[in-house]
Amino acid sequence: MTYKHGVYISEIPTSLLPPVDVDSAIPVYIGTAPLHLSSSGAADGLADKVNIPILCYTYEEACNALGFMRDSGRWDDYTLSECIYAQFSLFGVAPAIFINVLDPADDNHKEEKALASKTITNKAVNLGADVIAETVVIKATAEGTALVAGTDYSVSYDSSGDCIVNILTGGALASASELFAGYTVLKPDAVTSENIIGGYDVTTGKYKGLELVNQIFPKFRLVPGSIVSPKFSMNSGVAAVMEAKAESISGCFKAMALIDINSGEGSNVYSDVPSKKNTDNMINALQIVSWPMATLDSDKFHLSVLLAGLLGATDADWQSIPVKSPSNMEIPIDGICTADGTAVDLTQEQANYLNGQGITTALNWINGWRFWGNRTAAYPGSTDVKDAFIPVRRMFNWISNTLITTWFQKVDFPITKRRIESIVDSINIWLNGLASREFLIGHPCVQFLESENSTEDLMDGIVRLHVKITPPSPMRELDFILEYDTEQLSTLFAA
Repeated sequence: MTYKHGVYISEIPTSLLPPVDVDSAIPVYIGTAPLHLSSSGAADGLADKVNIPILCYTYEEACNALGFMRDSGRWDDYTLSECIYAQFSLFGVAPAIFINVLDPADDNHKEEKALASKTITNKAVNLGADVIAETVVIKATAEGTALVAGTDYSVSYDSSGDCIVNILTGGALASASELFAGYTVLKPDAVTSENIIGGYDVTTGKYKGLELVNQIFPKFRLVPGSIVSPKFSMNSGVAAVMEAKAESISGCFKAMALIDINSGEGSNVYSDVPSKKNTDNMINALQIVSWPMATLDSDKFHLSVLLAGLLGATDADWQSIPVKSPSNMEIPIDGICTADGTAVDLTQEQANYLNGQGITTALNWINGWRFWGNRTAAYPGSTDVKDAFIPVRRMFNWISNTLITTWFQKVDFPITKRRIESIVDSINIWLNGLASREFLIGHPCVQFLESENSTEDLMDGIVRLHVKITPPSPMRELDFILEYDTEQLSTLFAA
């Protein structure tokens, strides 16, 4: 032992630990992006945008990273553009995580356009949509040599995303009436549900699609709150895998899978939707199922995408705690419609019927358009309050995720009475703080019970703590009882 002589200081860890912040509503969007329109749209620079989680805090950041297609008529092809617009422009909520599965290196996701004649009009040629600019080859004749970009011509995109070849003054095409062009185009419509589901590629050792959800926390130290895949979640296989990932992110966290029902397949009428929900097995507590789609001016949105933004905006108003239901909250739409654009008119009774079948929707009622519905997809098959109500289920998710991120630092420490008491005291202080703000009801608590901790388990390093919480249910029904009071007639004779 080192010889000491003097005054010395040592420190011990604080016995009470504050909880780690876990954002309740960070969405993970999985779909297709117009990578050719991104700031690094070079053909050889797109690989780092495919099957990789991309974290974005602003509209500009997302557009630069993934490209953006403003034409909502193309959002079925480029689904992540819808997500970017709703998340940042309509709701202004950050951050969001995007996973693009459209792969320009995949022969199934691209098409080579052979050299062909194009007429020059007003010193320009429009090659059309989905063209990767860096693949464009321009010649003056079919047999000629390739001309030089920046000298003979330039390539750019117009506001609709079409690729434009501009003829430069003094170049080889300055007086030409035609040119020959060859290029590569993306085929977003070739992306399948299998691409969204993804998996593990044994040849590259990389994960794809929904399997990448497990990499988000190790990569960003952020816990996803929602998993969203507009258009593709209408597929029952995709919806099932979304729920499976939401059940166990990185092996321990929970999230909500936001699902749309395909209103173009046997569910154009509201009364047909519950049957479609059951047929597609959308009946899990971690799924929120929505029908139909929504419109705003000329744009058409999936309700799942609007719900993802609404959850973030609502939680932000409630101190980032998911205690408030998204139901009866304003959403920026001017109508609802089926997938083919047919307008849908729902009465409150019809919307309530959908709610009673575990389906959320939108309703034009008092104070305009509102998201409508409190139930998860588990209802009415399950009436357990922790699984049937959206805010209660989300509170359970959020509290579970917070406990994991906070107390993971204590894993593998010796099991001692003082250490267990420290954990119990810290959690109780946190839970009581939530109760004092009425985010929980009554007296939540955590207990270390002898009946739940056998000698064998303790010897084997297993400690069980029993946490009791009561998140408030949404006040889905408010009844006023009116009575004609005959006794008040006596006041007619009062002096």
